[in-house]
Amino acid sequence: MRIAIVGSTGAGKTTLARQLAARLGLRHVELDALHWEPNWIEAPQAVFLRRVAETLAEDGWVADGNYGRIAWERAETVIWLDYPFALTAWRLLRRTIRRAITREELWNRNREPVLRSFTRESVFLWLVHFYRRRRHEYAAIIGEPLPGGMIVVRLRSPAETRTWLATLPPRACRLSEP
Repeated sequence: MRIAIVGSTGAGKTTLARQLAARLGLRHVELDALHWEPNWIEAPQAVFLRRVAETLAEDGWVADGNYGRIAWERAETVIWLDYPFALTAWRLLRRTIRRAITREELWNRNREPVLRSFTRESVFLWLVHFYRRRRHEYAAIIGEPLPGGMIVVRLRSPAETRTWLATLPPRACRLSEP
């Protein structure tokens, strides 16, 4: 199984990917970990694309992240966390505060810098800027013919996500829409 999880910043992509990977016995791939070098330096595009290609070349993974259709190209299933703006903003605020307090390491020795939350590089500004655009993009993609019988699962609330996740048998052969 090859599963890509997308959604706005703060929706819970990584959390769901970890849960789904554990439930299905698959590898969890966090695309941000392939994208960011230490000290929040973006990997050169060619390096990032090579890392993604190598990592997703194998079967059996759950990848999370919004990097265009980079993981969709190999995915059998795409899960779209299409949660309301207010919910994702609240989750993003809670996550940012938690990470600031715990100094949680994210990827490659990076920690979320609290002061960055109040600059033009703020993840909150990112959410405001991209939330509506991403929703339109994903809705348009879902309306297109998808390659090879790809399944798209659109989940609109955490309750719907929990219910859907609970219905999956461990190590399921194929996912289905809610």
